[in-house]
Amino acid sequence: MEFPVRCFTCGSVIGHKFEEYKAEIKEKNPDVVLDELGFDRYCCRRMFLSHVDLLQHVLRYPRV
Repeated sequence: MEFPVRCFTCGSVIGHKFEEYKAEIKEKNPDVVLDELGFDRYCCRRMFLSHVDLLQHVLRYPRV
C-alpha cells in the first residue's frame, strides 16, 4: 500500500526519503542511492527494496 513512515524493525523515520529514492532509482543503482540517502542499516534498506506500490490496484475496487 503506502510506504511506511518508520522502519518496522528499528523504528527510524524513513518515509520522508521515499520520493527522492524513487526519482534517483531511475538513474542509479539502488545500493548507491541508499548509500547517498544515508541508510546504512539492513532493515531500513529492506523497506525501500521490498516495497511494492499496490495503492493504484486497490483503488479500482469500490468500498463495501
